[in-house]
Amino acid sequence: MSDLLHDLIFSATASDPGKTALIHKKARYSYAQLAAALSHTAAGLLERGLLPNERVAVYLPKLPEAVTAFFATTLAGGVFVPVNPLLKAPQVGYILRDCNVRLLVTSKDRYQQLKETLEGCHDLHTIVLVNCEPDQLPEEEDVNFLTWSQLQESGNLTPAQRIDADMAAILYTSGSTGKPKGVVLSHKNMVAGVRSVAQYLNNHADDKLLAVLPFSFDYGFSQLSTAFHVGATAVLMDYLLPRDVVKTIAREQVTGLAGVPPLWNQLAQLEWPAEAVESLRYMTNSGGAMPRTTLQQLRNALPKSKFFLMYGLTEAFRSTYLPPHEIDQRPDSIGKAIPNAHIMVVREDGSPCAPGEPGELVHRGSLVAMGYWNDLEKTSERFKPAPGQDKGLPLPETAVWSGDSVKMDEDGYLYFVGRKDDMIKTSGYRVSPTEIEEVIYATRQVGEVVALGIPHPTLGQGILVIATPGKGNELDAEAISTHCKKELPNFMVPLAIEKRDSLPRNPNGKIDRKQLVAEYQDRFAE
Repeated sequence: MSDLLHDLIFSATASDPGKTALIHKKARYSYAQLAAALSHTAAGLLERGLLPNERVAVYLPKLPEAVTAFFATTLAGGVFVPVNPLLKAPQVGYILRDCNVRLLVTSKDRYQQLKETLEGCHDLHTIVLVNCEPDQLPEEEDVNFLTWSQLQESGNLTPAQRIDADMAAILYTSGSTGKPKGVVLSHKNMVAGVRSVAQYLNNHADDKLLAVLPFSFDYGFSQLSTAFHVGATAVLMDYLLPRDVVKTIAREQVTGLAGVPPLWNQLAQLEWPAEAVESLRYMTNSGGAMPRTTLQQLRNALPKSKFFLMYGLTEAFRSTYLPPHEIDQRPDSIGKAIPNAHIMVVREDGSPCAPGEPGELVHRGSLVAMGYWNDLEKTSERFKPAPGQDKGLPLPETAVWSGDSVKMDEDGYLYFVGRKDDMIKTSGYRVSPTEIEEVIYATRQVGEVVALGIPHPTLGQGILVIATPGKGNELDAEAISTHCKKELPNFMVPLAIEKRDSLPRNPNGKIDRKQLVAEYQDRFAE
């Protein structure tokens, strides 16, 4: 079995060439059609001078052309860079310059938005525009323009010589501190992750996986690679409203749905049609803690669906999962290590923590990324020798130190405590914002909630809660505060509760805590 990412598609084609690989709106694409598109596109990339390891950026919504561009790039020996379509020109320009992108695949409208910032992308030599006719191509100096059809007019393909240790992709994190960082992933990283996840989710060829998360998010991209690994179908979707997700699940008979807490909070408040209830075999959560109330609402609405609570980070894709049969016993747990990964909880000196003792989650194994693109300093901070290695090992194995605080119980199950830089320090205590948020979600008054540590003249940090009202509810700050006083020790009770209509998001769809902290920096100033 090949360990090259694009061979997932060719292997599925060999098994069942007529099977539907992609669904986009009303269009259907078989594995044979997708494999042919990959070959033609890869030949076009090589004809345009793409060299091994050069970067191809894809700045598009969820289109079949985007999927083709990703996998054709690795077939041609290049490295694909999925750019979140929600990003604006300055952020896109930063990514293109940071990893020296040589070729960009986008649309005519998006090119017009990028035109000014692209002038500073001196490594960029070719721009491919989808949904564009030849007579509509721009004419600019120093850059070659092609339509998508022109790119695919090339002749025979001679695939590049690649091995599993070669680079396949660079995924940019949301950049919670400073500029985004490009996480470099090898073919081995990506394929090993797919095999591991597909194993515990029991994915098979009859699955239909709905891709609603950005492909720039490793969790979103894996919906494609997981489907192709087992010869299943990926359903592409850019949704405007949460109810559109439910309608698509019912219409396409989707069996697997991956989401993040903000999406689940919205979906939990909707009515699910019988068709969706019958078809949806499983759901997965990552990207943040799932509120207990939200989880229970979803389980009540979808009694036939299995729910997998997971934890992952871009630097190692996926680390842990909680089997559905453990949810009732351990609803707050992120589970144990996924297959073929070793997860440790360690102190600052690398020694193992005792059961119940908070420590940093460290991940070792074949999913650990190659580092941050062109950033040795940040790479050395996060990618360090794995704890507990034999001193006789001449070349120490590298593990990824997550920066997340977790604890392990007596049975080996892990529990998320908080992000190191999200932990609230108040009155000499270290407080997890997640614990406060769970208590407030339980009131059923809020749609979304975030607890923040804001500078305070006497406490170090004061706890500020920002919340949106739940569907059909009025947010009563006084009632929520009373509930918190009842459920939490005094040092964990919020000093203030602010109401907002919506909460800001970072490019991966998570609540942007850093932006909120900046906005309310002076909230408790004297």
